[in-house]
Amino acid sequence: MREPWVVGVSGASGTPYAAAVVRGLLDAGEPVDLIVSRAARLTVLDETGRPFRDGHWAEDLAAWLGRDLADADLRHWPAGDLAAGPSSGSYPVRGMVVVPASTAACAGIAIGLSKDLLQRAAEVNLKERRPVVLVPRETPVTRSHLEHLIALHDAGAVVLPASPGFYGAGATATAAQLVDFVAGKVLDALGVPHTLFRRWSGQLGADRSGAPPAQPDADRS
Repeated sequence: MREPWVVGVSGASGTPYAAAVVRGLLDAGEPVDLIVSRAARLTVLDETGRPFRDGHWAEDLAAWLGRDLADADLRHWPAGDLAAGPSSGSYPVRGMVVVPASTAACAGIAIGLSKDLLQRAAEVNLKERRPVVLVPRETPVTRSHLEHLIALHDAGAVVLPASPGFYGAGATATAAQLVDFVAGKVLDALGVPHTLFRRWSGQLGADRSGAPPAQPDADRS
């Protein structure tokens, strides 16, 4: 039986994170059900220059991800379709990622608003005790934002802010490497194997270049 990961893309800035997560899941041979909110379509257009349309979702997604999706196990559900498969707990899925997760989406999921399919699907996965990962990106945050994130944590979600680490590629890391770091942490939270970043080995500067790691200044204590 097909058990996909549901990927919800909300309207926060950070659509490259969503693209990297979808690519990572497909590279691992995982099926994906995709939900792109109405606000996210504007963000995708702004950040990539490409549209995302329900009637042309396959070609639009292929252009967004930069790859041929002919053999990919992908399904798209319009965000306004509250009768879609992921709206029900009886629809078999492995779990869900909301990436990026806007503060509005986090609030709606935390209070059970079910404003659209993205929020409803996340609530369903929480109530079914399936893995749910939320990737907030907005900063700084208000007290209400933090309260909603705490409520989501207490409901069983993994709150995984888009906070890239630099140890994988160093201070000269490219934007793509930092995006992949966050996407890799998402896949780690789902238990999906990947090679999106170099893991910490306990050695400073390991595998980053042929030169030995820099030594601390003698005058430092």
